[in-house]
Amino acid sequence: MKLVEIAKALNCELQGDGNLPIRGVATIDQAQAGELTFLTNRKYQKSLQTTKASAIIVSKEFPGVKLSSLRSSNPYLTFAQSIDLFYRPPLPPPGIHPTAVISSNVVLGKNPSVGPFVFVDQEVTIGDNAILYPHVVIYSGVVIGNHFVAHSHVSIRENCLIGNQVTLQNGVVIGADGYGFAKRDDGSYAKISQAGRVVLEDEVEVQANSTVDRAAVGETRIRRGAKIDNLVQVGHGSTVGLNTLLCSQVGLAGSTEVGNNVILAGQVGVAGHCRIGDGVIATAQSGIPSGVEPGKIVSGYPSIENRRWLKCAALFSKLPEIHKSLRQLHHKVEEYLK
Repeated sequence: MKLVEIAKALNCELQGDGNLPIRGVATIDQAQAGELTFLTNRKYQKSLQTTKASAIIVSKEFPGVKLSSLRSSNPYLTFAQSIDLFYRPPLPPPGIHPTAVISSNVVLGKNPSVGPFVFVDQEVTIGDNAILYPHVVIYSGVVIGNHFVAHSHVSIRENCLIGNQVTLQNGVVIGADGYGFAKRDDGSYAKISQAGRVVLEDEVEVQANSTVDRAAVGETRIRRGAKIDNLVQVGHGSTVGLNTLLCSQVGLAGSTEVGNNVILAGQVGVAGHCRIGDGVIATAQSGIPSGVEPGKIVSGYPSIENRRWLKCAALFSKLPEIHKSLRQLHHKVEEYLK
């Protein structure tokens, strides 16, 4: 594919040789001749001197480079779109595999692909163009929209509701029982029936081995466009807002309300029954014990404003010396007062 064709397909401004043949895309450090790369993070700018790529995607404001370039207002998105020009993921064959078990009253839309050992229980409705990979299990009463993809070993529990263009990666569990137990007088615990459901709105993606728990009553809801990374726990009765990102190993306790366009970085933990406002960013390993106002960037445990946390973190390694100085000063004051 020629670079000029890529520029047209991606709606980019071309600078340099448009006749360059491009066979694929790669990162700036790994790219070889004939490949297209990108640069969005300035810390990789030195790699411009050593990259073997034939062309590069950069922002419209980026200074001139020796390589032929594609100028974009959103270079990272353009790079992501460029991958689709060269790569098509393998698709399973259409139809229903003979080892799949589909209950008699299931409503299955047009053009399904149902793999080996899939099980779909009673009174399930699935829209058009669904792809169910091997060993997917769907309990009774589930309703699923169009263009649904469930990779192997996905489990969807009873009565859950899933929108259009939802993707569930390997091992995802939607609608497992929430962690609900009531303490008896003798100290043992009685299980609280989890009669609620989980709702995944349109364009949600949940990645490998993550869980979204059902509530005792009511629902757990993941709103449109939210993306949930691997090994994330969404507790019962929680709500995750529009276009929110939950990164790997995030944990939300029950009845947490996370706003729109929030980013919770890796291993962030959120206590139950609190509200995270719209646009909040919590940096990696933050612990959030109470509500966070919209637009805040927070860090640490208990989480505080990010700039304040950075100042505190800079002092941690100096605490022994500070403590020693304070003890010496205290000793001098005591000697003086004598």
